[in-house]
Amino acid sequence: MNIDRQQLQHIVRDVARTTLLPLFNNVNREYKKDGSIITVADKAMQHALTERLALLCPDVLLLGEEMTAEQQQALLDSGQPLWCLDPVDGTSNFAAGLSFFSVSLALIEAGQVIAGVVLDPIRDECFSAIRGEGAWLNDALLVTEDTGLSLKRSIAFVDFKRLPVALSTQLVSHRPYGSQRNLGSIALELCWLAAGRGHVYLHGNQHIWDYAAGDLILAEAGGYAATLDGDIPFKPTLQPRSTYAAVDKPLFEQWQNVLEAMTS
Repeated sequence: MNIDRQQLQHIVRDVARTTLLPLFNNVNREYKKDGSIITVADKAMQHALTERLALLCPDVLLLGEEMTAEQQQALLDSGQPLWCLDPVDGTSNFAAGLSFFSVSLALIEAGQVIAGVVLDPIRDECFSAIRGEGAWLNDALLVTEDTGLSLKRSIAFVDFKRLPVALSTQLVSHRPYGSQRNLGSIALELCWLAAGRGHVYLHGNQHIWDYAAGDLILAEAGGYAATLDGDIPFKPTLQPRSTYAAVDKPLFEQWQNVLEAMTS
């Protein structure tokens, strides 16, 4: 399927500008059964993007975070090309007025992500990628560079609360990196890694709508990633997956060795 990357960026930007930003720090929150937050902004963005994307690709259905698990599984089981959307990745930040959240949209076909867009509407930064063609930040080609850093001097994006307790404890007690951040949007953290704004990454429990677009953007920019059990990061499944990643190969290998030693 041929996708016009710039047209896709325009749609996501336009919907975020008219639907999402007017609600920033001005919404009531609700809590889902799993304890995560949902706001009217999540629902409004999913509805608006579903309509706009249907005009762009009438035969491609949309799998959104704000659907039932039964609906999501039926869409994955269909084997048809699908949009995969997290309408507000970082809803807790959004609801609290913290300006780090994103809209994450991926196109899945034949079990692979073939296109991805992650929009940071506050900074007006749109990260995008087409499989086999590269990644971009707005309209500038995004290519990772070797940092020359050791792991001990790196900045790590680590989400501790979704890691096994034993691993979290070891990372705190025997800190292998220079400093640690958890910014609250999986998709945007992966994109910031691709842009060199962090160096290594670790998350233990990502949903498909959280990471699908960001994983492709990082890979197309030249980054490295795997799951904690050594698998490729992306699989077309609702089962949450772990990811560790790095901006260059030497850091990835150092990070991999540390994590393998801590989990063995």
